[in-house]
Amino acid sequence: MEQSGTSTRLQAAVQDLASGVVSALRGGDRVRAVLPAGADGEAGDLALAAVRVLGADAMLPGLLLATPPDPAEVAVFRKAVEAYPPRADAAPTVRWSHWGMARALRRIDPSSSGPPDEPGTGWLDGAGWQTLTHQLAVLAPLALPGEDCAVRRAAARRPVDVARGFVRAVRRRDWRQAAGAGRWLTLLPGVPDTLGLASGLDFVELMGGQDPQVALHVQAARLARAGARG
Repeated sequence: MEQSGTSTRLQAAVQDLASGVVSALRGGDRVRAVLPAGADGEAGDLALAAVRVLGADAMLPGLLLATPPDPAEVAVFRKAVEAYPPRADAAPTVRWSHWGMARALRRIDPSSSGPPDEPGTGWLDGAGWQTLTHQLAVLAPLALPGEDCAVRRAAARRPVDVARGFVRAVRRRDWRQAAGAGRWLTLLPGVPDTLGLASGLDFVELMGGQDPQVALHVQAARLARAGARG
């Protein structure tokens, strides 16, 4: 029961953090979504865990909009990056998420050390299109305009497969996966025009936008598309 309660509180903390990011991306007033550095006890641990779940997207307003981040939030983000490096046997998505967080920290605070060497992408290169789309959706925080990495290059080699995965996610009503895949598709060359990505993202937001993480990916995709057109 205690473990279930902790999981529920973590989910709520992640949703609150994502909601704050969405508000900032839409130009609204940002609600304090993480705790000041130095907070201790369960609340502090919960905030750090929520940042780890959201990954680099916790700092997305500063990355996409060049909005100066709150120093207290940067301190919490830095602690989440530095205090919890992935284990040697961690899954590839965990290692890549940590790499993306370290890259984001360096961008918002140039005095920080750079990210570690990129993990490999062999598990993506041989993946079927369904698995590829699922894994890319998990790593959607890496989908940033103007930022290159091996995951992005792997996705760029298979835009049609990612588009198929986007359609499948929509049909399965997996709005979070659809939003993450759509975010990648905004950055990839060779996406079929027949996909109707802009309309598809509108539909995903309509159907799943009550989930702040869906709204976050859709808004990030729109900002990336607007930047590309600008």
